[in-house]
Amino acid sequence: MAVHFKHVAIVGVGLIGGSLGMILKRRGMADHVVGIGRRVENLKTAVELGAIDRYVADAKEGIAGADFVVLATPVDTYERHLKEWGGLLAEGTIVTDVGSVKGPLVAQAEGLVSERACFVGGHPIAGKEKTGVAAGSVDLFKGARCILTPTARTDARALATVREVWEAAGSVVLSMDPFLHDRVLGAVSHLPHAAAFALINALTEVKERQTPELDLLAYAGGGLRDTTRIAASSPEMWRDIFLWNRDNVVAQLDIYVRHLQELKRLIQAGDGPGIEKELTRAKDVRERLNKA
Repeated sequence: MAVHFKHVAIVGVGLIGGSLGMILKRRGMADHVVGIGRRVENLKTAVELGAIDRYVADAKEGIAGADFVVLATPVDTYERHLKEWGGLLAEGTIVTDVGSVKGPLVAQAEGLVSERACFVGGHPIAGKEKTGVAAGSVDLFKGARCILTPTARTDARALATVREVWEAAGSVVLSMDPFLHDRVLGAVSHLPHAAAFALINALTEVKERQTPELDLLAYAGGGLRDTTRIAASSPEMWRDIFLWNRDNVVAQLDIYVRHLQELKRLIQAGDGPGIEKELTRAKDVRERLNKA
């Protein structure tokens, strides 16, 4: 039987939460969807776009009677939200999240959600640089991976339900240990974002020190745009991701910096064969990404 909810509460109706609300309503998977948030204009837009039926500022009011709750706020807010309403959830209510960090947050959420309810960690890998429900789409998750992070405490029925929700959204759903998720996503998502932010800041300093009379970005081509596209992402969101996954991000940044230093050494030494060897190794790996 297809999943169907009577009352869905989406806490944080932004790009991800709003897109999921659109899908639940468009596919008839929920009788009623309420959005919970503080930005009234964004919530009004969510109603206009069909992502939610109504909105409230009081989370306790919004989750009352809910059988499915989606936590889609910045990861650093999880504790505050769950302390406010996690203990009030009804029998059998399923709570899931969409955060980019899982290990410590899944453990935290499992301790703050009522024993009557079930928590299932989730991470749809389908973001954009733009934020807010206005950037949402019913097609956002099509073909994208969604990683669920069950633990020994995860209810099997709840896990199957959340999996079906994301499959209905068009995602390719995988399961992974929460802490392994953070090592993997630290490498393939968090590290690239850190590199993109740092590169843009480096270019700003290059301009100030070497070409103050020119607008460097006016001379940029597709290479810079492709390399730094993700530097336009939400600073608030990425601040929290870096802090909550700091051990993995720092260890992986150390490796990245070592490779930068090696390339710098080869360039400084005028070692053409060494440079080509480094670049060829990178090119071979990058071409595998096109086939993934």
